[in-house]
Amino acid sequence: MAKKKILFINQEITPYVPDNALSLMGKNLPKVMQERSHEIRTFMPKWGNINERRGQLHEVIRLSGMNLIINDTDHPLIIKVASIQSARVQVYFIDNDDYFGKRLIERDEQGVEYDDNGERAIFFARGVLETVKKLRWVPDIIHCQGWMAGVVPFYVKTAYRDEPSFAETKVVTSLYNKSIEKDFGSDFKQFMEFRDAKPELLTEYKDTFDFDELGKLAIDYSDGVIEAVPDASKVLSEYAAAKNKPLLGYHEDFGDAYEAFYESLYADEAK
Repeated sequence: MAKKKILFINQEITPYVPDNALSLMGKNLPKVMQERSHEIRTFMPKWGNINERRGQLHEVIRLSGMNLIINDTDHPLIIKVASIQSARVQVYFIDNDDYFGKRLIERDEQGVEYDDNGERAIFFARGVLETVKKLRWVPDIIHCQGWMAGVVPFYVKTAYRDEPSFAETKVVTSLYNKSIEKDFGSDFKQFMEFRDAKPELLTEYKDTFDFDELGKLAIDYSDGVIEAVPDASKVLSEYAAAKNKPLLGYHEDFGDAYEAFYESLYADEAK
């Protein structure tokens, strides 16, 4: 396929967090695409269980310093960077003391899901997109993995649609199994409002967003959907099929299949 610029927006990446299907793909997918000569950028949240010293994270001053307003509150955006030496992949981390800091991924030390998980996802999405703008880098593909990246497709196609960095970008969402049970609260739609990302665009969705509803939003605003694991959410896979979204089934040896899928999203434009 023609070489692409691919932005990977990951919820988890090993070795910064424990191994699981999501974190392993978070590392392996960018590694494989970079080895195939695609130009990549990779982002994840700076979760509180990440050892910055061991991972050799350091702040990127020129990218940090912006404030993002969510729920009428300013939240400073801090950007850090590190490299996975074994994969030769550089990772940008989105950090903020309120949303990440010393806090874990989905649940606290007692296994209780955080009440502001929805706000955290909004901050992460906007933080990534604002940072990519600062990098003056224009991705051909944005590939989202994990519920924390679920707001990204909506923002790319609404609030950021006229930005030169994203005007021609194709968005892909990978489906995994359900990982959170609590909803994001009754104010989540209101908190998502930003520029052209208006609450009235969300009237067809449930008043209260949960894992499935966020997945449906991601699918609706994506150009393609991938079942990343054998046990990917059946609810979301069936929803993508019903919406006639290009849908790639699970492939254990994913390199060729994902490349072909990325290329297919541009097929109609090439005709």
